[in-house]
Amino acid sequence: MCAPTQGIKRLVMAVALFAFAAELPVLAQTLEWKKLSTATAPSVRMGPAMAYDKVSRKLVLFGGFGASQNLNDTWTFDGTTWTEISTAVAPPPRNGASMTYDRFIQKLVMFGGFDVNHYLGDTWLWDGATSTWTQAQMSSPPPAATGAMLFTDPLSGKAMMFGGYNATQVIPADNVTWGWDGNYWKKLSPATKPIPRGWGIAVMDPVRNNVVLTAGNGDTIRTDNTWTWDGHDWTQVFPATQIPSYVSAGAAFDPLLQAVVVLGAAGDTWEWTGSDWVQLTPANSPPARTAEGMALDRKYGQIIMFGGQLSSNGSLVNSTWRLIGQ
Repeated sequence: MCAPTQGIKRLVMAVALFAFAAELPVLAQTLEWKKLSTATAPSVRMGPAMAYDKVSRKLVLFGGFGASQNLNDTWTFDGTTWTEISTAVAPPPRNGASMTYDRFIQKLVMFGGFDVNHYLGDTWLWDGATSTWTQAQMSSPPPAATGAMLFTDPLSGKAMMFGGYNATQVIPADNVTWGWDGNYWKKLSPATKPIPRGWGIAVMDPVRNNVVLTAGNGDTIRTDNTWTWDGHDWTQVFPATQIPSYVSAGAAFDPLLQAVVVLGAAGDTWEWTGSDWVQLTPANSPPARTAEGMALDRKYGQIIMFGGQLSSNGSLVNSTWRLIGQ
């Protein structure tokens, strides 16, 4: 009776492994940036805050610098249509703010930015259930900054923030790590600190269960280095290939590639394998730009990129692009 029993066990195990493999995403064999035709769209801009809201299952875009001034309009994208949301209360106009989703409070958290001559240090919460903005009040907020990098912590699911830039400070670029506790920012003291920077790339990688940080503006400090955050500490990694120190480059996690993707200012597309940066060759790419909005549309599992400033002539655009793979 032993042989049949062992055979049944092997069969059950084979079925289980097949089922597990069937659930895994199929890695993209070919990539293409596809320009979308939308009936409506936000106006031209650079430096908007953009992130995916799991509650409404839509991308949310706020503000940025437009044709002649900073903006404070709010838009959502459902994968097909951009819709402007009229809110009773809205954050003041700004560009260079950053936001991320906090799974604990189930809201988007947005911090900082720049408006004309003012660095901003306010924090705002977007509630996707009610489509409303609420300012978070706290006695000791982080220093005002633009280009701070917000991301979701891989362990707690809470919003976190690293760095930022403020030219009025003796050392303009910052390297402080902050954690959002639902009501206020708490300054953390990890054993290791990345090199200071603002407008860098900080994206949570759910496959490797960490956050990858690179590039940005460190003023006189080099930012051509890569770091990861595991929920406890930062670790510098040394890839064979390092992407350039792009400032305000678009970045998001792509579930098809199972990797963080970066769209550089030269129109180049890169992926982070977990140990190295690899340049990709999409069949079609958007015109080179910087300061675009970019985020993963989790509802459809595809990266969406919006707007930015063209590298060729400095003009602002309002086109929407999707990264697709087959």
